Amino acid sequence: MSAKVLSEDLIYEVLSVVSEIPIGNVATYGQIAQLINRPKNARLVGKVLSQADLYGEYPCHRVVNAAGRLAPHFVQQKSLLLDEGIAFKDACHVDIKQHKWTI
Repeated sequence: MSAKVLSEDLIYEVLSVVSEIPIGNVATYGQIAQLINRPKNARLVGKVLSQADLYGEYPCHRVVNAAGRLAPHFVQQKSLLLDEGIAFKDACHVDIKQHKWTI
């Protein structure tokens, strides 16, 4: 990713949307990309979230892929979601139908 693509404005735009996800809900990378008018940039959203701790505390654990799969290297994600009452279909997939954030 070039610095031009991953600007501070874009980073804070993504994190602003993430901060709006209510407790007990999850959003997808693609959903966030659509909300910031970059519908084809779900991976870019993932890149931003992987560095989110550099910008403060955000509920990044509430973001999953379109199938509800957890981020592969985010060890605490499952326990944080369980603490918020999120149901799982299996060991690494949230019940996206039950918990997807509707705006």
